[in-house]
Amino acid sequence: MYDLNDYYKQFVTEELDKEGRVLNFALNLKDNYNFSYDVIDGIAAIEPDRVAIQWINEEGEEHKFTFRELSEKSNQVANMFLAHGAKKGDMVMAVLKRHYEFWFLIYGLMKIGVVSIPATDQLMVKDYIYRFESASVKYVVATGEGHTTNQIEESIETYKGIEEKFIVHGTKDGWTSFLEEIEKYPKTLDRVETNIDETMLLYFSSGTTGYPKMVLHNYRYSASHILTAKHWHHVDKDSLHLTISDTGWGKCAWGKLFGQLACGATVFIYDFGRFNPAKMMQVIQDYGITSFCAPPTMYRFFIKEGIENYDLSKLKYATIAGEALNPEVFNKFYEYTGLKLMEGFGQTETVICAANLYGMEPKPGSMGRPVPLYNVDIVDEEGNSLPNGEVGEMVIRTEGRKHDSLFTEYYRDPEGTALAWHDNLYHTGDTAWRDEDGYLWYVGRTDDLIKASGYRIGPFEIESVLMEHPSVLECAVTGAKDEIRGNVVKATIVLSKGYTGSDELIKELQAYVKNATAPYKYPRIVEFVDELPKTISGKIRRVEIRNKGDK
Repeated sequence: MYDLNDYYKQFVTEELDKEGRVLNFALNLKDNYNFSYDVIDGIAAIEPDRVAIQWINEEGEEHKFTFRELSEKSNQVANMFLAHGAKKGDMVMAVLKRHYEFWFLIYGLMKIGVVSIPATDQLMVKDYIYRFESASVKYVVATGEGHTTNQIEESIETYKGIEEKFIVHGTKDGWTSFLEEIEKYPKTLDRVETNIDETMLLYFSSGTTGYPKMVLHNYRYSASHILTAKHWHHVDKDSLHLTISDTGWGKCAWGKLFGQLACGATVFIYDFGRFNPAKMMQVIQDYGITSFCAPPTMYRFFIKEGIENYDLSKLKYATIAGEALNPEVFNKFYEYTGLKLMEGFGQTETVICAANLYGMEPKPGSMGRPVPLYNVDIVDEEGNSLPNGEVGEMVIRTEGRKHDSLFTEYYRDPEGTALAWHDNLYHTGDTAWRDEDGYLWYVGRTDDLIKASGYRIGPFEIESVLMEHPSVLECAVTGAKDEIRGNVVKATIVLSKGYTGSDELIKELQAYVKNATAPYKYPRIVEFVDELPKTISGKIRRVEIRNKGDK
């Protein structure tokens, strides 16, 4: 009988020790490898009734989708988009929260070479216009919940390139019902040839010196996440894995789209609005989640909420990423569950590249060791390797070749690509140091990217919004330490003449940011100052602001 636990091995070459710890790992793909055909359809042919996705929402609705159903639904999506004029390389934005239709859409688009652009429903009109224009988006599939469709409609008054709009969870004039429309099309599909080097996915990733960059991934990316799932999340065909992230973030690809299903596991999706730690622990308890991944902030909230009051005994493995892990959280979680949190590190441009993989003994607060997919090094400003104990930039050495598990490029930004990836080094922009056992310890950004509550936030976007308010003469946005969230957004502001700092003005500025861009970006701390620290050339010294706040 075919062992589904070995299914993923046809796509990789790996070496394990006798305890099952990974020693070497590399991709081994055919030129036409396509996750949708080779994993979704492939497993559907072997075990059609195996549950691929288990979905619930806050209202108690529940659906289970087998690999056969995912295969058929993705075929219908592919046929529908072909009938509606989509061609290989066209861009489709998906704003679908945690709705199960997202999986139908992504796998269907992959089958015909159409590029998916996942996006959060927290975007505002300005955000949509920028993204639509930057990527030349032709189609959009969006949730009917909240104000998303209204904001998209307002944005396309400026951007005229959208050819069709599809709606999920609701109806609206001028929008095509996604689920109703796909049911008009066949559940079978002749394979459309794609190549592993063609673009499959595009993510907008926030930066610190400009608007979000467009990170392109080809078809290899999905197979690279087998390591993420198998050796970091430690899933197999009997696992029920839950990653909290919604579909608009790169972390969804890490924990909900690719590697877990390649290992035959079931992906559990909890479609919720505002995070509620009690409800989340109730879900983990009631549904018997076996593998779980979330940012450290979520674990802090679990402990504060009373984790000892829930039966989490079915949970066998827990991983953590997005922010540096506080050892106190590690120790408390271990005390209550007997599980050691396995921290990992990566970026939108990568898969997991440093981690406490299965079988390692984690050091609380360490990212773990470099994973076998990457040659990770710590270097100085000239790219020279640094000895243990010295802080430098984390880089990935690419040895003069395309790298199977790195992004292809920043779309339409050759200068940005060359700045990040040159001289056979991909520069992560993150600083760290390595101890004598090879474990990496995160220090901070070489630039000013803020990591708060699992989000990656670029200060430039927030500063641009604040500068439009008449009271703001100058401002600098940084991260500030927070006991619960790890980091929060802080705005340090020099006021225009005629304005005085007050609690009322702080609330006004916070509301102003919330109304102009994604609400999670608003500054929870606002400080008014007479002047901002600057270099001789006039650049704001954010590091000085951060250091002052940490004292």
